[in-house]
Amino acid sequence: MAGSRATRRPFLGLSVAVALLSLQLLAGSGARGRLIPGETGAPADLGTGGAGWGGESQYGPFLRLGLPSGSASGEEACEQTYGVLPCTNTAVGNLFLLLVYGYLMFLGATLLSNGSEMLLEVLGPGIVGGLFLPMLGALPDAILILVSGLSGSRETAQQQVLIGMGLLAGSTIMLLTVLWGSCVVIGKCDLSENFTSIDSQDTKKFSLFGSGISTDIQTSYAARIMVISVIPFIIVQLPRVFKLSSGHRVTILISLIMSIVFLLSYCLYQAKLVNMLVFQPWIQRRRLAYAKLKHVISGILRHAEDQAPGRLFKDDGLPNIEVIEKLFNIIDENKNGLVSYSELKALVLGIQFEVIDLDSDDAVDKVMMDFDTSGDNNIDLEEFKIGMCRWLGEARHSVSASGSHSKFFHQFHLKTQEEHDMLLDKSDEAEEHDVNNLTLTTVKAVLLLLLGTIIAVLFADPLVDTVHNFSNATSIPSFFISFIAMPFATNASEAVSAIIFASRKKQRTSSLTFSEIYGAVTMNNTLCLAVFLALVYIRNLTWDFSAEVLVILIVCIVMGLFSSFRTTFPLWTSLSAYILYPFSLVLVYILDFVFGWT
Repeated sequence: MAGSRATRRPFLGLSVAVALLSLQLLAGSGARGRLIPGETGAPADLGTGGAGWGGESQYGPFLRLGLPSGSASGEEACEQTYGVLPCTNTAVGNLFLLLVYGYLMFLGATLLSNGSEMLLEVLGPGIVGGLFLPMLGALPDAILILVSGLSGSRETAQQQVLIGMGLLAGSTIMLLTVLWGSCVVIGKCDLSENFTSIDSQDTKKFSLFGSGISTDIQTSYAARIMVISVIPFIIVQLPRVFKLSSGHRVTILISLIMSIVFLLSYCLYQAKLVNMLVFQPWIQRRRLAYAKLKHVISGILRHAEDQAPGRLFKDDGLPNIEVIEKLFNIIDENKNGLVSYSELKALVLGIQFEVIDLDSDDAVDKVMMDFDTSGDNNIDLEEFKIGMCRWLGEARHSVSASGSHSKFFHQFHLKTQEEHDMLLDKSDEAEEHDVNNLTLTTVKAVLLLLLGTIIAVLFADPLVDTVHNFSNATSIPSFFISFIAMPFATNASEAVSAIIFASRKKQRTSSLTFSEIYGAVTMNNTLCLAVFLALVYIRNLTWDFSAEVLVILIVCIVMGLFSSFRTTFPLWTSLSAYILYPFSLVLVYILDFVFGWT
């Protein structure tokens, strides 16, 4: 997926970010510009607007841009973040601020995502790409978790840290339920008799069992890694499970260390995978050349079955040597006991290969090299029989032997064509990732990363404060606000990209989509959890998040194990994923507010 999003409207994002940042700073500057010197409060006519100091308006303030320290009002004054950003105590005003700050965090996450992918193109594979870039994707969540309990007194931090836990749990569960299910629905294709998806074919529409998606085995490995990454959650809960009166800080420290170890191990694992891509172009060319040879041979076998005086297979499934010898005599036009280059080329030219772009000379060279073991640029009878028996065995292992012989060879020909097209698609995608101007790309990547980080750092604290204020104004627990709303802001860029890739309706893009989902959850369970645990340990906060940890464990383990041992997911699996989202919300509510776990 590298490079696909990095070029998607980066300068538009930059312009919007700079514009919004300027507006926020102007708002703050205007706030201080309206201050009136003196000990008395503001005049009544200045307090009745939609934005002011409050206390005189019959409707109450919508947003508060400035409050002199000596003013008094009937309501408690809100606290402005950084002393300049607007604040309010009303539900409507905080909802507006939630939308503004949420969009800014989305913008920061998008810039970080685009910049990291551009930087990956420049850095290429290696330790830097494996260690540095995966962390950038989780950086907005990590910053929000950090600021949720960084400032204020210990009691204030204990209250606001619920916002960080809500974001951590909500992000993980949203990725594995709403986004996972949506990618199945959008990426679904028809399922074949072998229970694998057929690329770009979606004729069964919304058939719960007849349509779905398929992924490769590496995607299953990513799901297993995700399941393993929940171990620190289990360790930190041990004192609660066994009702121990001591050892809480020790288990928090152990979980913190394990989270960091898992994070480094995962990044090194990612670096190893990326390093393997160094050889991918060479391997890809070799595979593509072999797939083309296989397709040419399948065409020869299909043509031979039609032209030969008999069947190429006996009734017992073994090659029919007698028919193969007769076929050799047909191809050997001058009857000298050898199939020459020109005779082989005449055979290849007589076969129709409409689908693939075939260079006849190249195809003849490959077939001659495959059959001519003596290296004399001719194929004798013995070499012909050995080569034909080998390729007939290859066909027998590739396609089931049901139906007529002509149908069997036709199916083998179609299968080799699909393999060739799949490798050709991979080769085309690899070529799209070439970077023409490394210097310009590096500058763009660094600017995007820098601006994205600045936006995330600047507006994380205001967003946390706004969630807390909105919770106070509406009496909605801050955990549920951060659980539902904030993950859609910080993960929106990844979600849009995943849906776009899933819409291509190919096994390769589906594999990439779901691998990124599992990878994002793994980063939540390592990097974001490590930040949260460090915050709790350093500020000596109470670990009181049993319900939240339980829903994370349930969703991660259920979806992880379900995805670890299968590679095809029918449409009905999306419904199961969707159900887990409201189930998680209801379970947390029942455990916290009915059974009093918190």
